[in-house]
Amino acid sequence: MHWTPGAERHRGQRGYRNGSGPVPKSLSCVLLADRHHGLAEGVRGLLATAFGSVVMVADEASLIEGAGRLQPDMAVVDLSLAPNVELNWLHSLRQSCPDLKVIILSVHDEQSVRDAVMTAGADAFVLKRAIATDLLAVVDALRRRPAETPASRSS
Repeated sequence: MHWTPGAERHRGQRGYRNGSGPVPKSLSCVLLADRHHGLAEGVRGLLATAFGSVVMVADEASLIEGAGRLQPDMAVVDLSLAPNVELNWLHSLRQSCPDLKVIILSVHDEQSVRDAVMTAGADAFVLKRAIATDLLAVVDALRRRPAETPASRSS
């Protein structure tokens, strides 16, 4: 999913878990993975308006372990979290949490970076400079989208 700026943003709406219908905000969970504490705190504040809980991690191993344990509705991950350019962590997330919606944050606005991230299995891509205006709208759009199976994601 590529985000188009300018779409409406709805704060605090009810979420959807695995396409099975509404989940109260108080029961929804997002995993935020970013090694830059200052930026992560700002993003956490935004996400707290849309999720019942925001769990923050600062490295690749904690991201994979946290996703497996918590089974969150969504993960918001800084592309620079891991030095792995092959995005193996994204493949690991898909194996342990096939219904997880993954949003990638990045400072890189090159189309080749977007394409690589989306091909690797991300559901959305948000530029860090647009977090304040775009992130919650992307979250809302992903909540409205039905859950995908691994087979439909790769087609």
